[in-house]
Amino acid sequence: MSDKYALIAAEQATGEPAPSVSAMCAGLEVSRSGFYDWQRAEPSKRQRRRAKVTRHVHGAFEAGRGTYGVRRVHAILTRCTDPEVASASIDLVRAIMREEGLAACQPRGYKVTTEQDPDADPIRDRLHRDFTADTPGAKLVGDITYIKTWEGWLYLATVIDCCTKQVLGWSMADHMRTDLICDALTMAATRHQLAEGAIFHSDRGTQYTSAQFAKHLESLGIVGSMGRTGVCWDNALAESFFAALKNELVYRVVLPTRKKARRMVAEYIEVFYNRTRIHSGIGYKTPAQVALEYQQNRSNAA
Repeated sequence: MSDKYALIAAEQATGEPAPSVSAMCAGLEVSRSGFYDWQRAEPSKRQRRRAKVTRHVHGAFEAGRGTYGVRRVHAILTRCTDPEVASASIDLVRAIMREEGLAACQPRGYKVTTEQDPDADPIRDRLHRDFTADTPGAKLVGDITYIKTWEGWLYLATVIDCCTKQVLGWSMADHMRTDLICDALTMAATRHQLAEGAIFHSDRGTQYTSAQFAKHLESLGIVGSMGRTGVCWDNALAESFFAALKNELVYRVVLPTRKKARRMVAEYIEVFYNRTRIHSGIGYKTPAQVALEYQQNRSNAA
């Protein structure tokens, strides 16, 4: 019965010409007095709680810039100080998101873009797809990606920490010469404390296998590591970041100039990805949170 009353109310709320309440009640075989009683009735405790949870679901989804699926939204809600919201089940969150049309943007397929240098000396894989670490700055991964603008390509190189998942260093340019990746690694080493003998893992692209980059690694006291050519899983953490960047930003905006692309990508990395976006692989925390907790635990143990 309440479904029929809700349908009548929805028709009234459209603002478009609609049949009279009497006509709609007659067509749905319900009484007009019953409809008005239903309108005046106070919402039940369950309805009030669902409405409250719905508001928080919208808030979590918007905080994630439309990129959070059910699990991330649910993780946000569990931290709410209101027990009615914090106790919401993942099934309830899923149902609300479906009803409200809240769907996270979906990633596109992976494309192989690595060009191997056939004359490069072989460098072994020191990670073997283990992209975890107990200590920040001990294991790093990096790669280069292409960002299309109306002016042409913008190239982005990154350095990501396996412990915190934080983007420690990045560099953008209108070229993909070796200087691009050297600059990203220099930023990581300058802004963050790297472990002695830290490992930097990449694919076998010509920039990473160059003599210039080998010398740069040596100057920073970093040990090189490389996966196989064209096997994305051998550098999955770096590829995962690029997939998130393009899915959550690049494919959703217009980038007429390289300048605008630089500004938006830098904001995505430093403000959203490192400090706002929660990651399932680190307990639904942000990379900045994990890094801070490590420092605090280290200070308390000293």
